[in-house]
Amino acid sequence: MKYKRIDKDLFINNRKKLIKEIDKMSVVIFNSNDVMPTNSDGTMPFIQNSDLFWLSGIDQEESVLLLFPDNPDEKMREILFLKETNDHIAIWEGSKLNKEDAYNISGISTVFWLDEMENILAEIFILSKSLYLNNNIHTRSSSLVQTRDDRFKLMINNNYSDLKIKEVAPIMHDLRSIKSNLEVNLIQTACNITEKGFRRILPLIKPGIMEYEIEAELSYEFIRNRSSRFAYQPIIASGRNSCVLHYIENNKKCIDGDILLMDFGAEYANYASDLTRTIPVNGRFNNRQKAVYNSVLHVMIEATKMLRPGTLIKDYNKEVGYIMESELIKLGLLDMHDVKNQDSAQPLYKKYFMHGTSHFLGLDVHDVGRLESQICEGMVFTCEPGIYILEEELGIRLENDILVTSDGPYDLMRNIPIEIEEIEELMNS
Repeated sequence: MKYKRIDKDLFINNRKKLIKEIDKMSVVIFNSNDVMPTNSDGTMPFIQNSDLFWLSGIDQEESVLLLFPDNPDEKMREILFLKETNDHIAIWEGSKLNKEDAYNISGISTVFWLDEMENILAEIFILSKSLYLNNNIHTRSSSLVQTRDDRFKLMINNNYSDLKIKEVAPIMHDLRSIKSNLEVNLIQTACNITEKGFRRILPLIKPGIMEYEIEAELSYEFIRNRSSRFAYQPIIASGRNSCVLHYIENNKKCIDGDILLMDFGAEYANYASDLTRTIPVNGRFNNRQKAVYNSVLHVMIEATKMLRPGTLIKDYNKEVGYIMESELIKLGLLDMHDVKNQDSAQPLYKKYFMHGTSHFLGLDVHDVGRLESQICEGMVFTCEPGIYILEEELGIRLENDILVTSDGPYDLMRNIPIEIEEIEELMNS
């Protein structure tokens, strides 16, 4: 891995948090993600299961974490199962984790090879009353791919049909939504790398540059600062494509007079950052672009203020809608009379601002958490209002990552240029 080793206390403490939430005499099992195939003998880059990483720090394929905190045998309360390494694997793929490495990363002293797991599971299940299994329960999840967790559950149902199965995902969602100081530091590092990328590209953007050239410059800056990849597919959208919410082709020429919307973020140690900035291709905003930009910035500032402990997420979204309505009226995009008589279930502002304002951020860019809950200290949210005027081929979105604290919102991207004057100065320096 490119990132510096994380203090294993993070994972030790995370396991302690989970153990407090599960029933007595219960076992919890987490499987790594699969290595996904492409064609021939090709594979996609491996990305670890976020829950397994959060609990162990193990960033290797074919790994399994088992927790059985009430096991009479103290050595069998925390177990890692890993793919056994050998000289052949070391030559062809590089060295894999040995048992000492796994302990130094995770703080788990009991490590077995995967081919030992079947017999150990049989012994453990005799002692246990229930089994928590993991599942990708997420409001945005739509994958039809069978995962290792899915296959493991089928095996359990076939071989241990009397074992009571429970879902661990809701517990993990609650735990992972509150970030520890160590996690915040990792997210901050990802944000700092993202800042380096943004500052790198600003003076390079001129009429005629290709969107993919900007993406390439960002990728270079990220990797040279220990980021393994973009946290998600970057959006480099010029002109009319600035109104396409998830434009990812990044293959158009940037034209003089157009706006350029860029939504990207570096990951660091599997933790995501998520930034959006909208800039003028020629380095100078025109008057209409300035007006829309300042409206979006105003909404962002006001929305950020509301990211405080105790605020209900539904109330937050409703209030942001009111602020956006006011700005759209000022811009001449909505009529005040029409707004007063609108259907509250289908507010008119949705024509120009059709997505949510915030989402959880952490190990996943759309991190886990309960959207029906109240905002709590330690949560990290994006704040990303936008206005998209398709008939003007003008889309502007701004986005920073915000830590919720007892003293109010703390902007993890506070040092990344966002004011019109600073952006124009950097683009023309």
